Amino acid sequence: MRLENSLALLSKGYAWMPDLRRARGRHAAGTRLGGLPAIAIEGPEAARFLYDERHVHRAHAIPEPVQGTLFGKGAVHTLDGEAHRVRKAMFVSVLMDGDRIADLVERACADWDAAARDWLTRPQVVLFEESAQVIAGAVTRWAGVPVAQDEVPALARDLLAMVDGFATGGPRHWRARRARGRREGWLAGLVEQVRAGGTLAPAGSALAVVAAHRDADGQPLEPRVAAVELLNVIRPTTAVAWFTAFSGHALARWPGYRSRLAAADPAFAEAWAHEVRRFYPFAPFIGGRAPRRLEFGGQTIPRNAMVLLDLFGQNHDPDLWEDPYAFRPERFLDRGIGEFELVPQGGGDPRTNHRCPGEQLTVALLAALAPRLARLPLDIPADQDLTISLRRIPARPASGVVLRPAALWGPTAVAPVS
Repeated sequence: MRLENSLALLSKGYAWMPDLRRARGRHAAGTRLGGLPAIAIEGPEAARFLYDERHVHRAHAIPEPVQGTLFGKGAVHTLDGEAHRVRKAMFVSVLMDGDRIADLVERACADWDAAARDWLTRPQVVLFEESAQVIAGAVTRWAGVPVAQDEVPALARDLLAMVDGFATGGPRHWRARRARGRREGWLAGLVEQVRAGGTLAPAGSALAVVAAHRDADGQPLEPRVAAVELLNVIRPTTAVAWFTAFSGHALARWPGYRSRLAAADPAFAEAWAHEVRRFYPFAPFIGGRAPRRLEFGGQTIPRNAMVLLDLFGQNHDPDLWEDPYAFRPERFLDRGIGEFELVPQGGGDPRTNHRCPGEQLTVALLAALAPRLARLPLDIPADQDLTISLRRIPARPASGVVLRPAALWGPTAVAPVS
């Protein structure tokens, strides 16, 4: 754990941690990041280890630049123990209710269909940006937050910026901070209006639940923290735009799947959603801090060391996935998924630990929107840059996936994920 690896992470991106472990020939490898000792781990047992609160704590583990852009300060991601369980229950009540999920999917599909009619009248559209606007508008209103249609494009840009700038410096990072400041201030004011009785929050909505929530200490959330948690409903849902763009990329690279996906068979649509989340790069790793000296995979983990689970590496582990660098949605048609195997949004039980409680919603939303994408009479033209750099975190198709009206999907020249 003596060699600092921050520059290697910046230069290699998603490949850094898998390469580190392969060089050691094991599922666990020691290193240093930001001056701290760290251990990179991978595999179902590693995921189980990470999500055991006896082994890994989140408090004081998430770097300030990530809190200041992606999660927000005081967010549920930074809590442990009873404080985390009480706060997490708030999210579970909003994001894991089957009727609520169905309601959001219905809203998003209606908004997608309305937007698609407009897309067909335009010379071209960028799938990443347009799908983000559809989802941002649908989820914000579903959450009980009033937003006018002409406000949605700017809102979507801010929500995307918070995700796009969490793992970098420079302009992307500062755009993310400015976007978070704007939206936290807006939502904090809205929470105060709801509590004062000046604004009515729809019963059961995220706005109503967050405004009324009391933490483990019996106190309501500070308005700014309430705003943070509202964004932690709206922001990650809007980030499904990454997966819709990846779906467009997949349909360009493997057009043989288009007709099968367009048929909207529920089992295949869900399998597609799982394979897009497995195959394409999104979060490279997650982690926390060791509360005491530990052992894992033959490695000693010093107290306060970072413990990092290699999400990208595990989602491409040949011991878990046959031919892992092939895109094959059908692999999920007859395969059960262990709670510590497929980990694009974490592992374990989302009701009790730090796995994303919105994963079920993400799958449902993508399984509904991807077939609609496949049915659009739009072409993915060859004169665009569809490469996906693994050095960029979060990765995405360089062009955002440009679509142009066409009678049928035409031929396309697409560079592979690199």
